[in-house]
Amino acid sequence: MTETTIDSDKLPAAVEAFVLRWGDLGGQWGVNRSVAQIQALLLLSDRPLTAEEISEKLGMARSNVSNSIKELLNWKLVMRVPVLGDRRDHYVAETDMWQMASKVAQGRKEREIDPMVAAIRTAMEGIDDPKISPEVRQRLHGMHDFINTVESWYNQMIHVPPQQLMRLIGLGGKVVGLLKFVSRKDKAETEDG
Repeated sequence: MTETTIDSDKLPAAVEAFVLRWGDLGGQWGVNRSVAQIQALLLLSDRPLTAEEISEKLGMARSNVSNSIKELLNWKLVMRVPVLGDRRDHYVAETDMWQMASKVAQGRKEREIDPMVAAIRTAMEGIDDPKISPEVRQRLHGMHDFINTVESWYNQMIHVPPQQLMRLIGLGGKVVGLLKFVSRKDKAETEDG
């Protein structure tokens, strides 16, 4: 067994509740519970922590902590930082929510979207094969168009400054209303023309 229960005396109740809930959410997002709990602990820590401290605070086996930290380092959600007078590795979490979201989006894109894009592009290279039915050909074209649109959007959005993205997100319903208005206008022009 690699985990034990958290000792309530070691963490404030609110921090413990957040760490436990973030761990549960991690499981729903496809992330190991220990990885998510360590990230949560570091997010709410007011100082860098060593792997030993993390292990002690979360009641996790040291090997589990080491493996989880490696994964967080690979995602660039945790960084190693030096602490004067201490030779051990210390860790801090990325606390900027935009940076965190960007790193997760980039990591997911590389692990999940890019292989799908490559598979569809490879399939499109053989699209003229007479053994492929028109229906399948149409589906491949649809997937290819969708993936290219999403990939283009992602590549544009990743370069938009966070302040502008927040304004765009804040417009939410207004943007949807504008799109409905434009759609109705386009439909009316098509019917008149």
